[in-house]
Amino acid sequence: MNDERGIWPETAVVFGASGGIGRALGDALEARGCNVWRGGRSLRDDPEGRTFRFDFSDEQTLSDIAAKLKDVSPQLVIVATGVLTLDDGTGPERSYKRLDAATMAEVLRINTIGPALVAKHMLPLLPRDRRCVFAALSARVGSIGDNGLGGWHSYRASKAALNMLLMNFAIELGRTHDEGIVVGLHPGTVDTALSEPFQSGLPEGQLTTPEDAASNLLAVIDALGPDDSGKVFDWKGERIPD
Repeated sequence: MNDERGIWPETAVVFGASGGIGRALGDALEARGCNVWRGGRSLRDDPEGRTFRFDFSDEQTLSDIAAKLKDVSPQLVIVATGVLTLDDGTGPERSYKRLDAATMAEVLRINTIGPALVAKHMLPLLPRDRRCVFAALSARVGSIGDNGLGGWHSYRASKAALNMLLMNFAIELGRTHDEGIVVGLHPGTVDTALSEPFQSGLPEGQLTTPEDAASNLLAVIDALGPDDSGKVFDWKGERIPD
């Protein structure tokens, strides 16, 4: 995207850049000529470059990268993290009878608390004198108004809670940043490790590559204005009900 100041964004930070969508987002932004900082749980800190390691269970890692970026003023921060199936193979609960406190806490830690902590450290870095965006990957199933099937309790709840936090952050950021935007983004069903266990039986054409998903999401971001702040949009740019 180009505006009257040139390339937008000049600088972006992608959290979750070691995953399929995050990696593709970083590549697409670099192809625009953007300076991209890439963070991932499996990445290493590179003092000479723009890669860094972070871990939601260690907030100090977020504080450390914020300190490195304090003079950079990124115009775009994307949180491209999330979990549907835990590392031990535990998947989304199809019934309330399968609820487990430890599983729920872990899903909420990754899908809700983690992005909130990123916002805590990144929102203060956004420039006040120009367009800036904080975006986090959400999901259509986090919509309360669009829920007609139930199930997937922890995942749905974690994304619904994330959406509420994004609205809160949008209200707060709007008090100081006239051109600031905070949004949730639903990328669709993307061919990544997150969706892999649920890809069988998908209709033809419903599965999207990470590269196409990144292109779609950046097109949505490019079209957003301050009035869109606090809302959640799908990969086509259509608003998802609260």
